[in-house]
Amino acid sequence: MKKFVDEFEVKVDKSFLRDIPDYEAFQNKVLLDELRSKIIQRIIDNNTHDNFEAIIKKEVETVIEGYNLSTAEIGYLYNLIDNEISGSGPLTELLDDKLITEIMVNGPNEIYIELDGKVIKDDSISFINDDHIIRTVQRMIQPLGRTIDTSSPMVDARLKDGSRLNAVIAPLSLKGPVLTIRKFKDDLANIEDFLRSGTLTPYMARFLEACVKAKLNIIICGGTGSGKTTLLNVLSSFINEDERIITIEDAAELRLNQKHVISLETRLTNYDGEGEVTVRDLVINSLRMRPDRIIVGEVRGKEALDMLQAMNTGHSGSLSTMHANSPSDALNRLETLILMAGMEIPIKAIREYIENAIDVVVQVERLADGKRKVVSICEITGFKDDIIEVKEIFGFKQTGILDNEEVIGEFIMHDYIPIVYKKLRSHGIDSLNDIFG
Repeated sequence: MKKFVDEFEVKVDKSFLRDIPDYEAFQNKVLLDELRSKIIQRIIDNNTHDNFEAIIKKEVETVIEGYNLSTAEIGYLYNLIDNEISGSGPLTELLDDKLITEIMVNGPNEIYIELDGKVIKDDSISFINDDHIIRTVQRMIQPLGRTIDTSSPMVDARLKDGSRLNAVIAPLSLKGPVLTIRKFKDDLANIEDFLRSGTLTPYMARFLEACVKAKLNIIICGGTGSGKTTLLNVLSSFINEDERIITIEDAAELRLNQKHVISLETRLTNYDGEGEVTVRDLVINSLRMRPDRIIVGEVRGKEALDMLQAMNTGHSGSLSTMHANSPSDALNRLETLILMAGMEIPIKAIREYIENAIDVVVQVERLADGKRKVVSICEITGFKDDIIEVKEIFGFKQTGILDNEEVIGEFIMHDYIPIVYKKLRSHGIDSLNDIFG
């Protein structure tokens, strides 16, 4: 196909093509739908690649007859067909665009993208119909040994480039196939990137670095898309090179630069409903693998109890994330998850377990303008009226929103010496004296 396009002497800059003259006429639904459906149906009917280029040439010429298209527009048509056959259909350009971080398909003509932290509707592309969406998903997950159909109407998979794909079709989805792709970033964020973008302050960065190096147990909490995994990646970069690190995830997103890293990933059931391996299974098994650090990508089930047991039995320095709206909410969720494990443990004992295990809770948020910030760093200070008490060390206070929707505010450092500062000093870390001294 690539050879065939080159023979047409078309070198297409796709970003330029969105602004070419008469592009709206080229985007005419009748033309686009007829071309796509004819080519795809021809492939299905023939089930062969014999004289494939001639078939495509004939179909294209038939469909565009009567349209006054430029050479660039014709080339763009061939690129669309190339995407349908060897790429990811209409999503190919979006997947190639490094500025787009998430793709959400709610229907054939409802495609949203996340760009610079904001979700916007992309009207430049569309699918023909629901079947076109399903075919595209099937083509993307087939190399992974996965499938989606009415008997298995939901799939969650990691693509070869590391992007995470989730799709749901009928009968689970009442409005038709829904597809979400969280894209894999080639360029990893680091603490300097966070400082430049105003995600946190130098004092906050130095404090978190010291906590990681002193092997304190840290929970990162926040909402969907708030940047929990990104922050976890950044904090993990502070772990010493000589430590044995075991990461546990549903879909591998963490990328650690240390040499001694063992990455474990869960497994769903097979066609017979067997063979499932959960996060809890992997956490339990990781304790037999002589870890210096255990990093759980996200705690959201019965594995919470096993993780806390590990933290309380000599496996300090653990890092993990949770969905929660505040540090207090994160601790309440931990209680609930432990109760879900089916263990008959008094609630007071569970809270003591949590209080002994967790040292620091970090809250991240995506603000109204799409920017992500560390809005709170708290420590657990003990109990008050049998409730775990947290105290904020650093925070962010929003003071307003400008006309351009930019959020304005200020970072706050509370005037007191944290309890964990003593732990840091006991580990030989005295680089924070200018902050808390």
